[in-house]
Amino acid sequence: MRKYRDAAMQVHGKISNADLDWLGIHATRLNAQLVRTIFIDIADPRIIKHYEIILKIDKPVAIAAGWKPGWSTDYCAVTLCQDYGIKEMINMSNVDKVYEKDPKQFPDAKPIEKISWADYRRISGDEWTPGLNLPFDPIASKLAQELGVTVKILNGKNLDNLEKALDEKPFIGSTISP
Repeated sequence: MRKYRDAAMQVHGKISNADLDWLGIHATRLNAQLVRTIFIDIADPRIIKHYEIILKIDKPVAIAAGWKPGWSTDYCAVTLCQDYGIKEMINMSNVDKVYEKDPKQFPDAKPIEKISWADYRRISGDEWTPGLNLPFDPIASKLAQELGVTVKILNGKNLDNLEKALDEKPFIGSTISP
């Protein structure tokens, strides 16, 4: 998503938040199709992308993508937890773990394996903007905390590690819980 955003900004300059959101939404829809294909044997054949409709899911895995401008994919995922009564979700990110501070700016940043929502929200703050670089967005974090949802954050490129997280085995990542 960031490459699309950066390319659009390089060509055009300033891009509206809505257009940045739409670039991200469409990127998540392609990613969702790839993940659904990988899990074809156990995933519902539909990608959830219209959140005003609650689907009857007959498979153990549901795959979702971005919905509309102003909603991060993290927030979409937590609203699905609310709609479907889900208490635990996995967020496949481009980072291995949550850190106490940005490891790109602070080489001494320590990784966090387990953290409460209250403590995580002290790190992440309360505001979200398109392209915000956090493991889990602040608005989604607030809703996840209110709903009592546990979120496992792990690097989506490591499928063996994802399998461990799905199987409730020790995995490389962070768990944010009530």
